[in-house]
Amino acid sequence: MQHSYEALDRTGGLSRVRLLAPLRDRDFRLLWTGMSVSLLGDGIFIVALAWQVYALSNLPSALSIVGIAMTVPTILFLLLGGVISDRFERRRVMLAADTTRAVAVGTIAALSLAGVLRLWHIVVLAAIYSVGTAFFAPASDAIVPEILPEEMLAQANALDQFMRPIALRLAGPALGGLLIATFGAGLPFALDAGSFAVSATALLAMTRRPRRTGAASSSVGREVRAGFSYVRHHAWLWATLGSAAIAYLLFMGPTEVLVPFLVKNGLHGSAADLGLVFAAGGVGSLACAVTVGQRGLPKREITWMYVFWTLATFAIAGYGVARAVWGLMLASFAFNSFETIGTIIWSTAKQRHVPAALLGRVSSLDWLISIGLMPLSFALTAPISAAIGAANTLIYAGVIGGVVTLAALFVPGVRAIERRDDDQPPESRVRRLGQAEASVTP
Repeated sequence: MQHSYEALDRTGGLSRVRLLAPLRDRDFRLLWTGMSVSLLGDGIFIVALAWQVYALSNLPSALSIVGIAMTVPTILFLLLGGVISDRFERRRVMLAADTTRAVAVGTIAALSLAGVLRLWHIVVLAAIYSVGTAFFAPASDAIVPEILPEEMLAQANALDQFMRPIALRLAGPALGGLLIATFGAGLPFALDAGSFAVSATALLAMTRRPRRTGAASSSVGREVRAGFSYVRHHAWLWATLGSAAIAYLLFMGPTEVLVPFLVKNGLHGSAADLGLVFAAGGVGSLACAVTVGQRGLPKREITWMYVFWTLATFAIAGYGVARAVWGLMLASFAFNSFETIGTIIWSTAKQRHVPAALLGRVSSLDWLISIGLMPLSFALTAPISAAIGAANTLIYAGVIGGVVTLAALFVPGVRAIERRDDDQPPESRVRRLGQAEASVTP
């Protein structure tokens, strides 16, 4: 059956559902559809990768090596990816990244289906995949305000946060597990490669935008320094990135490693119980994404962002105090709910207040902070939990991380953009951002 999108613009269509309002725009509809299919493929890929690695080498160290291969190249290339996304047409940068990842995963699929796949193949191809991610991530963050007007950015980010838990925590892993049980790991890898092809096709169908040549004469190093300089001169950026780096160092490893450990060894639960804990977080994310998309953002955006992120970080301590699966589910629901709201506010604030010419580089720094300390956090989790216990590690991570997050709100200048927005109408803010963009000297 053919579906017509003409009804989306009629009274009583998307106008009543504010979350879906950005889908009226053809280019955003293509972008969101392609990325949603790609995210579903990523959810399948997560399960297939772990299963395939353990089939080749039934050792936790093997999956750790693959995890490093999928993380370190992204960290190394993120800043370059930010520069490229600010220098060239972002749609083409994303297209090249999707093509690279499709080839990498497709090669894994072909080797797996042929029965000749080896662990070193996965390590090499995962590293290539990781490089593609380093270029795709900042460009995908920065392209949205090129497509949509400012008043739709919050809904666009809410739509992204609505789809991510469905694809990465619910439908994708469930479909991946079913396919592996029925056909083996080769087909799921092939489907993930196909999802990147769908995303690339959607990008090709989008309207071509002018090539970004404003800084093409500058060196890469100079452009990277310009991005650092912009962040350094805006407290709401450097304070948020700095506090996030510390908070992620404190809680990323413990939540990823110790929550499954508590389910299995502390509560003597099953894999189904762990699935319920993860699913509760997905439900919380979905509910909050819909709420924010429908109701819009709070007026004091930076203040509320810190409030929600602080509550999310404190919720991690709930994992440590829980004495039953339902307690872990409640903590997961709270953490993911508050984290989702804060993330929507943060993404929208970057898109509204960072000049377009610098948005790719600022986003690359954001991604770098988000994942740069993950290897260290994972490395510290094992010895610390062995010394003080898994539950205490989660409690301390949540409490200390929450205090660090809240403290950044009181850094002088962090809430300056709230005061500027109170003093000036939206059209003045647009003019101010245009002037700021023109004044940037890489």
